[in-house]
Amino acid sequence: MDVYSEEEKTEDYLFKIVLIGDSAVGKSNLLARFARDEFYPNSKSTIGVEFQTQKMNINGKEVKAQIWDTAGQERFRAVTSAYYRGAVGALLVYDISRRQTFDSVGKWLNELHTHSDMNVVTILIGNKTDLKDAREVSTDEGKDLAEAQGLFFMETSALDSSNVTAAFQTVVREIYNILSRKVMSNEFKQDARSMGNGKTVVLQGDDPNLEGNNPDPKNGGGCC
Repeated sequence: MDVYSEEEKTEDYLFKIVLIGDSAVGKSNLLARFARDEFYPNSKSTIGVEFQTQKMNINGKEVKAQIWDTAGQERFRAVTSAYYRGAVGALLVYDISRRQTFDSVGKWLNELHTHSDMNVVTILIGNKTDLKDAREVSTDEGKDLAEAQGLFFMETSALDSSNVTAAFQTVVREIYNILSRKVMSNEFKQDARSMGNGKTVVLQGDDPNLEGNNPDPKNGGGCC
């Protein structure tokens, strides 16, 4: 993760997030809806590298999410390792009206884990909930798969905006929470090292200044 900080200024965090999944599941429209509140009913497969940067405020910190689209490469199964490099979050999208795109989820998870850190925060997205009459994948099936794989889960519609912002925010917030716990832990270790000159440093809850600084043991779960 890239972390930038300036003295006496709010820290800036830049998180790279990738959109993955079969062609025509609506990845580009999800990004367009989130980043620009736009939707293209006749959009063609993305050609060339495309990403959008969105700013969010979490706990008083400015967080920038740099969201990458697969640039149409998924049609040729040629999504390269460079696309995944540095990613700390992923939205794995399938189309609820096309079961074959749901069946491909395992393949995409394998590719994600092959080319990136196993700890990438991932949310499984069942897109196109506006196509109720054409649904081929039930909500429960999506939930069950996400639970089995340890993923967040949400159903969305880029057409009517349902849950689009919530899906992206879920990933960004969880990345931020994980980073905050790591930074906190590293600060405690650094304090122990820097104050080690023959003295014992006890990192427990006895010091009132440390209250509330213990990492939250709960790892958030996602739902629809």
